[in-house]
Amino acid sequence: MVFVLKYSKSNTYKLSINDVLQLSKIRLTTSVVFSAIAGYFIAGGIFQSFDLIALILGGFLVVASSNGFNQVIEKDLDKLMKRTEDRPLPKQRMTTNQALILSLAMGLLGVFFLFSINFYSGFFGSLSVFLYVLAYTPLKRISSFSVFVGAFPGAIPFMLGWVAVTNDFAIEAGILFAIQFIWQFPHFWAIAWVSDEDYNKAGFKMLPGAKGKATAFKTLIYTLFLIPLSILPIFGFAGELKLSLLACLLVVILGLWFFTKSVMLFKTLSDEDAKKLMFASFIYLPLLQLIYVTDKLL
Repeated sequence: MVFVLKYSKSNTYKLSINDVLQLSKIRLTTSVVFSAIAGYFIAGGIFQSFDLIALILGGFLVVASSNGFNQVIEKDLDKLMKRTEDRPLPKQRMTTNQALILSLAMGLLGVFFLFSINFYSGFFGSLSVFLYVLAYTPLKRISSFSVFVGAFPGAIPFMLGWVAVTNDFAIEAGILFAIQFIWQFPHFWAIAWVSDEDYNKAGFKMLPGAKGKATAFKTLIYTLFLIPLSILPIFGFAGELKLSLLACLLVVILGLWFFTKSVMLFKTLSDEDAKKLMFASFIYLPLLQLIYVTDKLL
C-alpha cells in the first residue's frame, strides 16, 4: 500500500506504509508508548477513558515526529552506517520535504492530543520533542554529554502516563522519571559499545570514553543504582506510589539479573557481553513496568 503525494501536475511522490513506519521508528515508538501506558495505569487510570486513547495517540505521534525530524537532520550520516543505511531518506525512497511534512504533521497532531488531556501532558510532550530534536540530535557529534541530554526526553514517557491521570508533577512522577532516566545510560552505552564502529563512521560520540574498564564500570554503577531507586515506593518515600513486598522482591531479582549483565561486561569487555547487556536493557524496563502495573491492578 502506498500514499501518493502530488506537489504539481508533473511530480508525484509515492510513500509506502513501510517507509512511513521506518521514518517513525515503529518499534522504538511502540516501546516508548508502552512506558506511557504503564505510567497511566500505575497512577490509577481506567480502561474506558478518552484520556487513555489520547495518551496512546498523542504519545505515539510525538515520538514518531521526533524520530522523523532526527532522520531528516541525520540523513547524510545515516548513509554511512550499516544499521541506518536502508532508511527511506538515505535510500531516496522519500524526499526531505516529505519527511519534514510528515514529521511536522505528526508532531502537531500528537501535541494536540496530549493537550486535550491536560496542560502538563501537552507541555511535557512538547518538551520531549524540542529536547530530542534540537538538543540531543545535534549534540551526538559534539560530545558524549548528548546521552545525558537525550535521557531527559527519553525519560518523560513513563512519567507522562502518571501526569495524564493526575495533572500533577510531584514525587511520584519524579520517581517514575528517575527510573527511566537512569536506565537509559546502560541502555545507550551498551548499544554504543556494540555499534561503536558504525558510530565512529558518522562521528557520533555516544560512549563516555573508550571501550574499556572505565566505561564498563560506569555502566555497572548505573545498573546497580537502579535497584534501590526502583524499590523506593516500599519504604514510603514515594507519595501515592506504592509497591507490595512481593512486587518489591520481583523488582530486586530483576534488577540483580540486569546488574549481572553489566558485571560480565566489566569482566570481559567483550562485544558479546555488551550485546547481552543491550538485550537485557530491552527486557528490563518493560518487565519492571509490568510488575508495577500488575501490583497496582491487583
